[in-house]
Amino acid sequence: MTSPIGIEGGGTSVQVDGEQEPQTRAEEAKSLEGRSPGQLTWLRFKRDRVGVFCACVVILYFTIALLAPVIASLYGKNPYTLYGQDPEYADAHPVLDEFGLPLGYFGGVSGSHWFGVEPQFGRDVFTMLLYGMRTSLFMALGVTTLLMVTGILIGLIGGYFGGRTDYWLGRVTDFFLSFPQQLFFIAFMPVVTAFFVDPREETPTYFRALAILIVLWLLGWMGMARLVRSTVLSLREREFVEAAKVAGASPWRIVRKEILPNVVSPILIQFTYQLPSTILTIAFLSFVGVGFVEPTPDWGRMFATGADVAEQDPAFMFFPGTALVIFVLCFNLLGDSVRDALDPKSGR
Repeated sequence: MTSPIGIEGGGTSVQVDGEQEPQTRAEEAKSLEGRSPGQLTWLRFKRDRVGVFCACVVILYFTIALLAPVIASLYGKNPYTLYGQDPEYADAHPVLDEFGLPLGYFGGVSGSHWFGVEPQFGRDVFTMLLYGMRTSLFMALGVTTLLMVTGILIGLIGGYFGGRTDYWLGRVTDFFLSFPQQLFFIAFMPVVTAFFVDPREETPTYFRALAILIVLWLLGWMGMARLVRSTVLSLREREFVEAAKVAGASPWRIVRKEILPNVVSPILIQFTYQLPSTILTIAFLSFVGVGFVEPTPDWGRMFATGADVAEQDPAFMFFPGTALVIFVLCFNLLGDSVRDALDPKSGR
């Protein structure tokens, strides 16, 4: 439906319902003049309500993980005490029945134990989840950062210099890509720890964390390297790079000033997809028994316990499972929003 808004010299000017007026468009274009690409990206991201909501959820998760000891102290419980086997606590506040199952409804949810208790041992699920999030999130953040840095360096070097450098880096990348990742995750973890720790002794938690980081780093940087390399190959022949070469700029300056800023977008997008994937991988290692073990709280170990007691206490899996699904979903949606903000042409 159209409506005439003016007639001059036989011409008819019309405005389509819902279409932005030319004057409004001009004002918006004028307001965007002089803004940097980063500012324009931020403006586009702020308009995406789903992206902003998911970003708030992700920030909330990391804040809770960071403040886990403070929250647990205020809550009055910790993830290591066996409340079901502590005679003093069990006599005053019984949490398990004679079969080792939580008393009460939905896994023992009560005012003293907000998310219930663990079967057999009676550990508090709320604090286990807090510390499990802390372990998984910050381990995944460290691993993902290391993967990104390694992949970016190798991709930049191979893509820009080409020739023999690119050939040999490509062969190294192909070699690591040939490993079946999940199988070698399981096989490498005991090997790495056995090199430094006597199998008859208990492996320290910090060393298990270091071993997980090394294994995931060795078998995970290749995708980022290939992504950056392909982007750099398309950029190194562009006019602005050739102009920098003619001006006498060093290769390091060209890579740092001309090429790297143009690969920031795919790097950020890849990061938002890599981090939740790394969290799932760390949870998988703990689930199969080669990651974190007792008594270290971890998402994967909680799932392993929940799988063992699923028939007797199915409620034990509800809170850690829901928390993980919400985080991974929000981070993936955040990745979509970041992609759309950086590249408006890819908008949904």
